Amino acid sequence: MADSEMYVRSSRELWTILLGRSALREPAQIEEELDRNWERLLQGLSYYKTPSSSAAEKLKADKDVAQPLKDVGLRISKLLGLDQQQSVQILQCYLQEDYRGTRNTLKDVLQDERPSQALLLKIADYYYEERVCHLRCVLLLLTYFQDERHPYRVEYSNCVNKLEKDLVNNYQKQFETLFKAESPTWETHGNLMTERQVSRWFLQCLREQSLLLEILFLYYAYFEMGPGDLLSFTKMFKEQGFGLRQTNRHLVDKSMDALVDRIGYFSCLILVEGMDIDFLHKCALEERTEQHQFSNTPAISKEMDQMLLTFGDIPHHGPVLLAWVLLRHTLSPDESSPVIRRIGNTSLQLGVFQYLTTMLQGLGGTGNNCTASTARMCIYGLLSFVITSFEEETLGSQQHLINAACEVLSAPSLAELFWETKPTMGLGMILDSAMGMFPHKTGLLLQLLTALLSDKSTAKKVYIFLDKMSFYTEVYKTKPNDVISREDETLWRRQAPKLLYPLGLGQTNLRMPQGVLGQVAVGEQGYVVRWDYSYSAWILFTCEIEMLLHVVSTADVILHCERVKPILDLVHKMISTDWTVSDCLLPLTSRIYMLLQRLTSVINPPVDVIASCANCLIVLAARMPGKVWSSLHHTGFLPFASSPLTNMAQSISAEGMKAGNYGNLLVLIEQPRGEYAVTIAFLRLVTTLVKGQLGSTQDKGLIPCVLLVLKEMLPTYHKWRYNTHGVRERIGCLILELVHAILNLSPEGEASGSTPTLQSLCIYSLANTEAGQAVVNIMGVGVDTIDVVLAAQPSSGGSEGPGQILIQTVKLAFSVTNNVIRLKPPSSAVSPLEQALTQHGGHGSNLIAVLAKYIYHKHDPALPRLAIQLLKRLATVAPMSVYACLGGDAAAIRDAFLTRLQSRTEDMRIKVMILEFLTVAVETQPGLIELFLNLKVKDGAEGSKEFLLGEWSCLQVVLDLIDSRQQGKYWCVPLLHRAALAFLHALWQDRRDSAISVLRTKERFWENLTTPLFGTLPAPSDITEPCVLETCAFVMKIIGLEIYYVVSGSLERSLKDALQKFSSGRRYEYWSQYVKSLVVHVAETEEEEGVHSFSETQMVISAWRMLLILSTSHSDVMQLKEDSARLKLFMDVLDGTKAALLVPMSVPCLRLGSMMATLLLILLKQWRSVVATAPDVLAPLSLILESVLQADQQLMESTKAKVFSALISALQIQGLNGGEISQLPQLLLCVCETVQDEALALIDSTRHAAHVRDVPDDKDSMETDAVRSIQKDQRDGVCVLALHLAKELCRADEDGEHWVLVMRKIPALHSILSALELSLRSKQNLYFTEAALHLLLTLARTPQGAAAVAGAGVIQSICLPLLSVYEVPSNGASQGFSRKSQDAPCWPGVYRLSMSLMEILLKTLRYNFINEALDFVGVHQERILQCLNAVRTVQSLVCLDEADHTVGFLLQLSSFCKEWQFHLPHLLRDVQINLCYLCQTCTYLLHSRNMLHHYLQAKNGEALPSGPRAQRDHQTPSKAAAEGGGGEREEAEQKALLAVQCSLLKILSKTLATLQHFTPDCCQIILDQCMDLAEYRTLFVLSFTTSAFDADVAPSFGTLLATINVALSMLGEVEKKEPASLSVASLASSEETQALKSLLMFTMENCFYVLISQAVRCLKDPTIAPRDKQRLKQELGSELSTLLSSLSRHFRRGAPSSPASSLLPSPQPPGAKASHEGQEPFIQLVQAFVRHIQR
Repeated sequence: MADSEMYVRSSRELWTILLGRSALREPAQIEEELDRNWERLLQGLSYYKTPSSSAAEKLKADKDVAQPLKDVGLRISKLLGLDQQQSVQILQCYLQEDYRGTRNTLKDVLQDERPSQALLLKIADYYYEERVCHLRCVLLLLTYFQDERHPYRVEYSNCVNKLEKDLVNNYQKQFETLFKAESPTWETHGNLMTERQVSRWFLQCLREQSLLLEILFLYYAYFEMGPGDLLSFTKMFKEQGFGLRQTNRHLVDKSMDALVDRIGYFSCLILVEGMDIDFLHKCALEERTEQHQFSNTPAISKEMDQMLLTFGDIPHHGPVLLAWVLLRHTLSPDESSPVIRRIGNTSLQLGVFQYLTTMLQGLGGTGNNCTASTARMCIYGLLSFVITSFEEETLGSQQHLINAACEVLSAPSLAELFWETKPTMGLGMILDSAMGMFPHKTGLLLQLLTALLSDKSTAKKVYIFLDKMSFYTEVYKTKPNDVISREDETLWRRQAPKLLYPLGLGQTNLRMPQGVLGQVAVGEQGYVVRWDYSYSAWILFTCEIEMLLHVVSTADVILHCERVKPILDLVHKMISTDWTVSDCLLPLTSRIYMLLQRLTSVINPPVDVIASCANCLIVLAARMPGKVWSSLHHTGFLPFASSPLTNMAQSISAEGMKAGNYGNLLVLIEQPRGEYAVTIAFLRLVTTLVKGQLGSTQDKGLIPCVLLVLKEMLPTYHKWRYNTHGVRERIGCLILELVHAILNLSPEGEASGSTPTLQSLCIYSLANTEAGQAVVNIMGVGVDTIDVVLAAQPSSGGSEGPGQILIQTVKLAFSVTNNVIRLKPPSSAVSPLEQALTQHGGHGSNLIAVLAKYIYHKHDPALPRLAIQLLKRLATVAPMSVYACLGGDAAAIRDAFLTRLQSRTEDMRIKVMILEFLTVAVETQPGLIELFLNLKVKDGAEGSKEFLLGEWSCLQVVLDLIDSRQQGKYWCVPLLHRAALAFLHALWQDRRDSAISVLRTKERFWENLTTPLFGTLPAPSDITEPCVLETCAFVMKIIGLEIYYVVSGSLERSLKDALQKFSSGRRYEYWSQYVKSLVVHVAETEEEEGVHSFSETQMVISAWRMLLILSTSHSDVMQLKEDSARLKLFMDVLDGTKAALLVPMSVPCLRLGSMMATLLLILLKQWRSVVATAPDVLAPLSLILESVLQADQQLMESTKAKVFSALISALQIQGLNGGEISQLPQLLLCVCETVQDEALALIDSTRHAAHVRDVPDDKDSMETDAVRSIQKDQRDGVCVLALHLAKELCRADEDGEHWVLVMRKIPALHSILSALELSLRSKQNLYFTEAALHLLLTLARTPQGAAAVAGAGVIQSICLPLLSVYEVPSNGASQGFSRKSQDAPCWPGVYRLSMSLMEILLKTLRYNFINEALDFVGVHQERILQCLNAVRTVQSLVCLDEADHTVGFLLQLSSFCKEWQFHLPHLLRDVQINLCYLCQTCTYLLHSRNMLHHYLQAKNGEALPSGPRAQRDHQTPSKAAAEGGGGEREEAEQKALLAVQCSLLKILSKTLATLQHFTPDCCQIILDQCMDLAEYRTLFVLSFTTSAFDADVAPSFGTLLATINVALSMLGEVEKKEPASLSVASLASSEETQALKSLLMFTMENCFYVLISQAVRCLKDPTIAPRDKQRLKQELGSELSTLLSSLSRHFRRGAPSSPASSLLPSPQPPGAKASHEGQEPFIQLVQAFVRHIQR
């Protein structure tokens, strides 16, 4: 882009800047531009010089310009007759601003003859546009340099002061040069100067003349013109024939007439303004005429007289002659009266007043057009003075005079000026004369009064004026009978009162009383009588309307319509100017509905009156839409539906809809005539009613109106016949305004259901019918057509030409299409509209390319912006490639986008929109984004790709925008910075590696990127530009993604430095504090306007959350290692969460709170060590929970879960802070309430689900409303978490006092148990069931809790329903036991928990629970027995776990042997047998490790993965195993084996402890001779073989001895720390080793105990043969002696004490050295027993 360095700013760019449409909007910047360019403006068109040899030489010598450009520059110079250097300058500006190709294609174009000719002609057009813009700049300065309301008035004024006098001389000379210029020919300007080009040149010549004169006129409106100047201007204009005698008039064609007329108008106005009639009038009033500049210039006056006597052949002469007559008549009335008379007559013959009307209309409306207003001011002075100076009768037709006056008075502030002057002077005299014929002629007076309405003050004056009329004028052809007159017939007197209107009784009327006098003048019409009668004209107007209603179907209707139309127009202007008068006009406005109804139904309706009626209703509807709608509804004017609308298909087909009187009028009258006043009023009326937000009922009434527009008007309006130019565009614009208003209706006004609403109908119609195609056609107009229409406008860029209406229509079409796509209900089928938008047309005519080319439009920045916005929408939703649609123009369009993006003066909103479009394209348009990224592959080593930025890469622009050195400059505003970062973020999010790799290695990239994070942001309450927050959020997100994607070692050095700086600069603390303050601000200002920057706040919090979550896992990279910093961050998050969630009624706060709660929960889990040192976390969390529980349930479901989780974590980490439990009661209350509510909801939903399952799937089921938004059972659901929290709280509340109090208030237990029972029965809600059982388990640990649980009916809820959880198979025990991992929630786990619950309840309540326990064991006896047997076949941890729980329960139950024997004797026997077998199985498996290993490998393939998982309910030594995930298989197998061994050992110890209760008490049986032996069964067979792994071999004394041996050998291994078969090395800690030793000791003790008890039982049993008894003694004696010696060796080394030893008289500290072996009580017992049997 070497040639983009322009020497000077183009005139068009300067004009855009001065208009305030560029990025330069500060007054100082405007002043700087004017200072730099004022001399150029002063030069005017002479700034563009003619070719010269010196310029050619300079160009030749210029090294900075490429040779091809020099060559083209010379060709341009030849074609345009322009200086060679300026030609190159124009070429460079053109290439920068308007060239529509790429730089590469330019070379080809320049070398090829035909394309280069086309290029030269385009440059010629550009050059002409430059000249026009040059003049427009001066025109703009003169327009506003005295306008106090304009923001740049001071700057403009300073510049005008510099230009002042020289400006006129320069511009006058240029004007003369232009109209004398010879037309170019091909001989002088080269063969490109064809006839067409000559015509184009001449059109430009006329346009420049018109603009120069406009500038001169505006100049003289503010500065005085000397008499000599007036004379020279008059001569010049005479010579030029006021534009009609152009040197090249042979070139004038019809299209140039408007410009020629403008030249004439301005010539005329300059001369009238030069005579300074206003000042003359003032001098005449104050009788100081000698002060006027013409009072002492007789020579000039004479010369003017002579010259003006020759005028009279051109209409433009009229006002000049009239003004000169006034001047001469006032300054020297006697000197030249015949000349004056002649000149005056000539001006009247020229129809001066008609001409003035035409001229002012030709100059355009006064809305935004300073020239037109100034012209009216000028003519106002002329008219006022003429009417004051001459008799009205001498001035010709009164109608023409009033027409001119009305046109003049349309200028702002002239109406106020009128009312301030005396009624006997100036235009007041016209009003007076018009009033003289009222009400005989109403039209003239009302026309004038309508023009005199401009603001509220004038409206009041007009109202009062008409309210207090003092004369009533009538015309009589003959003298009536009821009057008496004087002899000379000059005065009449009424003899009787008279009703002035022949209306019925009781109707509004005027009554002229008896005796009223009237002055009579006899004229052509007869007697004109002016009665001296006071009345209100407003009542008269009411009567007139009543009369029209009476004669509506007679021949008089036309005549009456002519009288009523001005009345309606006045009413319309009145209420639109001052609404407060509307109440007084109610008698008139209320009759409009009837008028509309009657007039639209006659055969030949008066269209103009109907339009006036509709216009009045538009103003009324803007204020009270409901009332207007209800009255209008009954008139039959609007289309209506004859049957109610039920569905979309019926509505779209317009079935049963009538077009109403309006529809008939359109088809029968307006379309054939080509005049559309009523249609324009109808469209505005419907739009106003729609905008009035009437409500769904009335909106349904409007559906037929809208349908008429969408079906009958929008698709065909461009084919109708039109008489007037510009009406078609206006109707198109109004139709789209109506559709736009409907699509922008707020959805709450739209009712849901199958009946279509206005909005849904509109969307459907545009998406699926030809109405949508019509909108597509409007968008397809294209940038070239718009440029042509703008170029053809004669005016100097006003705001209401056909070009502006076309632009507005296209903009509305963009907006409508965008909204239809946005609001269209999602569907799989592509709608016809989307198809039309995205289809590939031939010859590059598809719409996407047309839309993209609007980037070339320069006049209205909103047009390209809206086009890009629509492209953005299409790129997101439509399944097509924008790149493919652009075809061969893609690169050129890319260049145009980037040129506008790079330009420093470009309107900032277009730049932002381009970046937003590219941001969307990153994700959805891969081809397009590659084009814009424009990355080049660097030639590097094979296989490795390295990328470089191309010349036309958008990344270069984006890098400039984020450059920290550019921030704060006018071309890089915060919004643009934010858009650039959003684009970069999209690249990272979409992982565009090629682009990212280029960016991350760019110098200063990370430094520039992170700069926003190091700034100090304004306080949340002072934020004026919320986009700054988004900017920071995007930076955080990009950093987060980079850290997440890239391995920490490969991060860029500069990014690491930035993170280091972030940490060391205490920015973590700053941002933490700031984010907290943002949340607090939203919470505080939520009631007021505080949520205006809510989305930005949400974004920052989300990004900050992402960074902090990353910092928990990447703390080394992110330099967040200090505990103090982490603690500060954690507390800020907690405070922020608290601030947001303590405003439970605010949705924004709840959203923020939910985000913060997620972060809080993650930090709680990750930063446990930090939280442990934090101040009390429970108190704020409790408050948060209370607040959240009050908020809207659906919104808060996930937040509640997070808060419960956080409380659980906090309790686990901090506990209750050393017994501080002040918030415990309240917290318990909240949790219990939640648990109760959730449990009840769960019951409902489970029943509902069961009901739905039972009912067959019926599509038409009436069941539409789900029960309380079906409660789902989830692991992290509120219900489950609340139960877990309740469990933690109960655990904390050790003595259970608070729990009991809360339970008395809230019957939560009953709800839990009911839900539990239902869940078990239906085998649903697994997570709830588990959590509930855990809670009950915790409660059951205290006596009060256990009593409460039992009292609430736990056995009824669990005992029988638990049967549904498992199925007892009929064949083979092992099938009932899953091999799943024991940690996953499962129904067997529920059974195990239930078993544990029974165990604990029995343990705590003892005899109070025995009956329930026996019921439980009775119901589940099959499963219990199966489980005891299953250990033999399934050694999975799950199965062992269940066996462990079962034996645990049996251990507790075995304490109540007698009760058990009484209630369930058979079961007791079975259990005893099975326990003995279990003892044998465990011993065998523990003894034969290789066998166990083999079993595990063969049967339990999944025992390996299950092994390493730590068990949940009890600490097993396998915890450390979890870390060895990546270890070898052998190690994993060892760990699995160890876990199974530990489980078996536990089962064995508990089995023996249980058996101890089934065998006689040792001491008792040894010492008590008369003990009843029958009470205890023999459990072990008299055999001493070692236990075998076989169900046929009964458990024997050998089994028990083997058990002791196994335990002893295992103890030995532990003692020696040998990692032999039992992998002791993997035991985590000395505590676990100690625990294992104790367990082994406990097993041995119980085994010895059972052995001794059973042996003594056998020895005492009379049924056993003495020989057997003897054998028993011998075997036991020898075995036990051996064991005792082994044991004593252990104790000498220091054996662990048994867990049971504390129950015995001499407690032993664990691990204490035994002084002698006899100290261990159970060893003494065994020794005693050995001695006993050896006796």
